[in-house]
Amino acid sequence: MATEAQGSEGGLAFHPLDQFIVEPLFGGEGPIHWYTITNVTLWLAIAVLVIIAVFIFGTRGRAVVPSRSQSIAEVLYGFTYKMVEDVAGKDAIKFFPYIFTLFMFILVSNYLGLVPMSFATTSHIAVTGLLAITVFLSVTIIGFVKNGAGFLGLFWVSSAPLVLRPVLAIIELISYFVRPVSHSIRLGGNIMAGHAVMKVFAGFAAIAAISPVAVLSITAIYGLEMLVAGVQAYVFTILTVVYLKDALHPSH
Repeated sequence: MATEAQGSEGGLAFHPLDQFIVEPLFGGEGPIHWYTITNVTLWLAIAVLVIIAVFIFGTRGRAVVPSRSQSIAEVLYGFTYKMVEDVAGKDAIKFFPYIFTLFMFILVSNYLGLVPMSFATTSHIAVTGLLAITVFLSVTIIGFVKNGAGFLGLFWVSSAPLVLRPVLAIIELISYFVRPVSHSIRLGGNIMAGHAVMKVFAGFAAIAAISPVAVLSITAIYGLEMLVAGVQAYVFTILTVVYLKDALHPSH
């Protein structure tokens, strides 16, 4: 680590963003195609396997006195179910499987990214952007299927003065199409920033004079990132539920 922290002229040389480089698992440093198995696809697959292990194998006994894995599964299930019901209403419960799957995938991916030598998949806009676009298209389709042209009432602020309504409609329309951008960047940016800061302090830890301070800082930041991983999964999911509520009940 000391070698990595020292520059060619004796200064410090940190490369905190190198941890986000997508690399093929096989074939060295060749070109990456859509079918190439990379470190990203590896950790995405691991996230799926972890979810399967907890919710299928961990709960198949369904004991009256639940096991540890069954307790975790039940708490997460109940928490997400109540979120959907409270925010979007009972008519949104039919979409609960999708929202729960989304929440668990992001939550597990975030925490797997904190495992030493792992890869933070949710730090990549390609991952979070795809999730956000999927949410955007889903709620838009649901809105038109359920409400028809009435879904456009989401952009018409009927409570505002008539002269302002066209202007507000344009603003609402722009903000609606910006949703996938803010939705994805919020998650990816927070995860990337936290990991980059930890990498910087890890480089400082190689210097004897400031090593104790750096180690304490890494410990504190890691604890904060443990909180951020859960909060960002919750924020992404509850925004999805809010967007779903708008699709089901579009009128202002």
